[in-house]
Amino acid sequence: MPATDPRVEAFLAAGQTKLLIGGNWVDAADGATFATLNPAADEPLMRCASAGAQDVDRAVAAAAAAAEGSWRKITPSERGKLLWRIADLIERDADALAQLEVLDMGKPLRLARDDDLPMAIDHFRYFAGWATKLEGETIPVSAGSYLNYTVREPLGVVGLIIPWNYPLMLAAWKLAPALACGNTCLLKPAEQTPLTAVWLGRLLAEAGLPPGVVNILTGFGETAGAAITGHPGVAGVAFTGSTAVGREIVRASAGNLKRTALELGGKSPNVVFADADIDAAVAGAAHAIFYNMGQDCAAGSRLFVQADVYDELVAGISAKAAALRLGPGLEEGVDQGPLVSREQLDRVTGYLHAGVADGAVAAVGGGRPADARLGRGYYVEPTVFAGATNTMTIAREEIFGPVVTVIPFRDADDAVLQSNATSYGLGAGVWTRDIKKAHRAAAALKAGSVWINCYNVYDAASPFGGYKESGFGREMGRHNLELYTQVKSVWVDLS
Repeated sequence: MPATDPRVEAFLAAGQTKLLIGGNWVDAADGATFATLNPAADEPLMRCASAGAQDVDRAVAAAAAAAEGSWRKITPSERGKLLWRIADLIERDADALAQLEVLDMGKPLRLARDDDLPMAIDHFRYFAGWATKLEGETIPVSAGSYLNYTVREPLGVVGLIIPWNYPLMLAAWKLAPALACGNTCLLKPAEQTPLTAVWLGRLLAEAGLPPGVVNILTGFGETAGAAITGHPGVAGVAFTGSTAVGREIVRASAGNLKRTALELGGKSPNVVFADADIDAAVAGAAHAIFYNMGQDCAAGSRLFVQADVYDELVAGISAKAAALRLGPGLEEGVDQGPLVSREQLDRVTGYLHAGVADGAVAAVGGGRPADARLGRGYYVEPTVFAGATNTMTIAREEIFGPVVTVIPFRDADDAVLQSNATSYGLGAGVWTRDIKKAHRAAAALKAGSVWINCYNVYDAASPFGGYKESGFGREMGRHNLELYTQVKSVWVDLS
């Protein structure tokens, strides 16, 4: 379906995008390109330059020169004003960016317009305020007659590797704090969804960001991503994506012991006690798994329900799933768009088959939609598996699709035991009217975020990240600044 905003039509009409290196839009060194597809129709949208190791070398050189040159001379106050200006420009182009995100990624327009874009804007404005507040401290030392103080300094050149499920929003999550702290950046968007990053690159120049401060390298993880994570000129890497790729990044970073922050996969438990507000829990559980077609690292994909209300919850969330309208994201009233790619569709449908093979029952969904007009897109039915156990493949492995496994539990101890029986630890939900029970569960659950009587609530001021194999480091809030700064201790002899 064509976009309605003429700015988007003009952008797509160009046919091909380039790399942003040192303030210039350039072809890949070897001329390589790739197609980015509209997942609603399995049709090409544009061709994009495909960065390789030589392009990463050029970008690192440009970023290093900016770090030691024009960017270093800009005051913290000016950095903050630049970030605020970027936010204003994103806000100006929000409608066009939301439509472009829908075409490239597949999500319903309502999600891109009402959630992704406002949060991206908010991140630039929130971290604009931090640019002038990266303070050191004086320390009362006992070593003798010395003045000792600390300063916070930027790491230097950092690599920012973005996934495909929230392309522009997660670019903002990483760019805003990195820039606020005075770093220069290599931004690599996912090869499935590169277009809003390219548009953002144009806005950065319009805002007045000096050349080389942000370099945008569209391309593949195996080439551009690997070259960034292994490059000796890159001081830090922030990555959001799968746990398997996270392990590769840790290995690649060992060459120069670069700092890494990894926000990885999840298999998040969502626990509903019998004393919960059942209507609210049903709505919350549906939101937790079907939002963004389930393509969310913290999706509430394991729904633990106390035995007394198990059947009621299964019926309620199944009714919610059955009522969701599937279709292209730009269509009015669409609740679920396609999955992002053919690869992701094959992955999710494989898990649907595995669930049935293991003995789970699809209370609703379980396959591809029957609607013939959706046949060319990467659509899958919202699916509720009942009769499941916590040891089934669908309960252990991250599906990253609109598939929830509903598992019964006896009491609070059993709920916590089953919830924590996973290698992941990103998010968790608790639904109960008993505030004591809620706090005890929150304390016992091994997850970086716990939502009580809600799910998937975020704010630029509050940290987000994982335990265990869901990664380390934190996005958002003051804790995020630790990744992008280093502390220097200065001693002055006063004797």
